[in-house]
Amino acid sequence: MAKHGFAIYSFRQANENAFVESFNGKFRDECLNQLWFRNLVEARDIIERWRLDYNYQRPHRSLGQLTPMEFKNLPQPMV
Repeated sequence: MAKHGFAIYSFRQANENAFVESFNGKFRDECLNQLWFRNLVEARDIIERWRLDYNYQRPHRSLGQLTPMEFKNLPQPMV
């Protein structure tokens, strides 16, 4: 953690930034740009509900139409 309360994250692979930017765009378009938050408590509640929907309910094309949690729970191939 840096002296001013934030940390710098460096991406290990070039495509990691693309995934982060894709998520940020969806989050901004589907949540932040569509809603007004009256206070921090309301913002946290709405954002948490959006996060749960994104990770547990919504299928993702890049994951073969599985939710991230379904994809995470797939059996991993033996290496």
